[in-house]
Amino acid sequence: MKDIYSIIKRPLVTEKSTGLIATDNKVTFKVAINANKDEVKKAVEMIFNVTVLRVNTLRMKGKEKRLGRNIGRRPDWKKAMVTLKEGDRIEIFEGV
Repeated sequence: MKDIYSIIKRPLVTEKSTGLIATDNKVTFKVAINANKDEVKKAVEMIFNVTVLRVNTLRMKGKEKRLGRNIGRRPDWKKAMVTLKEGDRIEIFEGV
């Protein structure tokens, strides 16, 4: 198993993810691109001491960006939407 702190990169705080926290008790993270659902589940449970019911992952394509006439591309990344047990909360998402 990989280091749990290299699997979870950072929390994603957007309008949609904030709404999912309030309605469905789902939190969203940016994760390592080669991490699978089992690794994400174990990492979230160990780091935040919560019970994870389900993990959904999405591969996000990097956007094309221009600087003058040069065209570049941002790297692809992976997003994980984690459903927590009813009553469990993660403090970093509180009050957002």
